[in-house]
Amino acid sequence: MHKSYKSLGLMSGTSGDGVDASLIKSNGVDDYELIKEKYFEYEPEIYKNFHKLKESVNKYEDISKLKNHLSDLERNITIFHSKIIKEFDNSHSDFLVGFHGQTIYHNSKEKISKQLGDGRLLHQLTKKKIVYNFRKNDIINGGEGAPLTPIFHQLIVTQKKIKLPVCILNIGGISNITLINEVTGSNNFYSEDIGPGNCLIDSWVRKNSDKKFDKNGKLASQGKKNEIILENAQELYQNIQNKKLSYDVNDFDVSFARGLSLEDGTCTLTEFTADIISNELRNSINKLNNKVKNILLCGGGRKNKILIEKIQQNLNSKFKLENIDNYGFDGDFIESQAFAFLAIRTILNLPLTFPNTTGCSKASVGGEIIYT
Repeated sequence: MHKSYKSLGLMSGTSGDGVDASLIKSNGVDDYELIKEKYFEYEPEIYKNFHKLKESVNKYEDISKLKNHLSDLERNITIFHSKIIKEFDNSHSDFLVGFHGQTIYHNSKEKISKQLGDGRLLHQLTKKKIVYNFRKNDIINGGEGAPLTPIFHQLIVTQKKIKLPVCILNIGGISNITLINEVTGSNNFYSEDIGPGNCLIDSWVRKNSDKKFDKNGKLASQGKKNEIILENAQELYQNIQNKKLSYDVNDFDVSFARGLSLEDGTCTLTEFTADIISNELRNSINKLNNKVKNILLCGGGRKNKILIEKIQQNLNSKFKLENIDNYGFDGDFIESQAFAFLAIRTILNLPLTFPNTTGCSKASVGGEIIYT
């Protein structure tokens, strides 16, 4: 019988719009229980400054050039997270914190992943045990630092007795998959990023309107795809060599859609994104386990009706796309629950990543622990 711990997972994804917070209880191995979860939207100044700086950081050297601006933003992001912890602390006590931070730069080829978030300051502000910097050890051991959630994906499909094999498709800023063959304890699962998720669509909408994203795919439904631009973009993508296990949003840009209307650009980028996701998903499944038929959707992209319809059309009837919400989860909070779980595994000195998830040389324990 393993001891259980309470842990608050705080996750801010590549969309940079706010923080998902999930409080769970788990033994870090084969059991977990959700206690509470809530979304906290970033203050307008944090949102604006993050996206402005994110677009300016195209290589690692840019972090040094923008050091003062990034330090101010990191402090504000950390203080924002501390307020979330204090809100949870009012009704629940004695929990540790899995603090992901806000990714500002991720380059798997360079083996660099930089998140904005000061674990020591967060501890000083909250007096909680903080686990952060989750990607560091994986990168030291030759991994790409992402994806980190597969070990949690395996737990939740085991706990809900979901029929295996199954594929979880998370559509956040980046799209990634976890293909699970066996139940918890076997380490028989595989994961990789497969391309853009919401990042291209969100970026286009932000640059061409006062909206943050294309809610429910409404803009795409009002537009018409530009066949020539779409074909050129697809050809350019297919010619990219050395596809990666993990991506950053800056690996993709919307410049090829320049000149299109808001609606036509959104429609074209949605089609482009759906094509990449469906092609890479099919290729991964055929390569790893062609018995997979069910694909469970999580992440904000699952709410984009046009994107999901296009993916399903491309995949044909062999595969069934289904929201993970149908199994009693809220698909918006899978990653924040995962980081709560990963924090518990860190304090238990249990591995977070594996050669078949990040390409690391050996199963790697991750996360720095701040408690004094």
